[in-house]
Amino acid sequence: MAESTTPPAPPPGVLFDVDGTLIDSSYIHTIAWWGAFRQYGHDVPMAAIHQLVGMGGARLVDTLLPDGRNQDEDEDIMASHGALYASHWPSLRALDGAKDLLGQCHAGGLAVALASSARERDLQVMRSVLEADAFIDAATSANDAKESKPAPDILEAALEAVGVEAANAVYVGDAVWDMKAAGALGIPAIGLTCGGIHAAQLREAGAVEVYDGPRHLLQNLGSSAIGRLLALQPHR
Repeated sequence: MAESTTPPAPPPGVLFDVDGTLIDSSYIHTIAWWGAFRQYGHDVPMAAIHQLVGMGGARLVDTLLPDGRNQDEDEDIMASHGALYASHWPSLRALDGAKDLLGQCHAGGLAVALASSARERDLQVMRSVLEADAFIDAATSANDAKESKPAPDILEAALEAVGVEAANAVYVGDAVWDMKAAGALGIPAIGLTCGGIHAAQLREAGAVEVYDGPRHLLQNLGSSAIGRLLALQPHR
């Protein structure tokens, strides 16, 4: 009689936000939203917009515009933002160390997922800019979530895509909304300030650690929350 074998335990995983975390796009989104609002007669300060980048588009519009507005225009404003953002696609750049960080996590045996709520076509462009598909096991877009950040839907979709439990995951993001979404699932969140949000704000929102950007996190990977996941992996 053949001995029964226990299936291997699924690997721990790291989920990454993309906009402002791996791609230097937070301020491009700010300008695109500012222009979209202006097209429909709304003069919204860029600083107010930037604080909400990373939140879902519908939530962002609803938060920044007055209750008495013509809400029938909201979809048009979001479409305008998308078109203005797309005009900046040629300017998109990966943040320093982004590809190397994904590669190191992959080499350490961790499942790697992009937990992005970007539009599918924007995500494809950003993936081409990253040039790191060999290190990415799964990726989500706005199509994969009913509710946008700070709701945790997109993180749940990413976890499911790579077969990782929340208890065995770490999330890396640059926005307050990333920290809150991870906190809703009990996932330790690492904050990066490269998206323009201050470390104190990220910590207040629940970040367990804060680094300047992907390169800074990579340089401290062993002592980070991701390093603790790496330590759980068998030596190769």
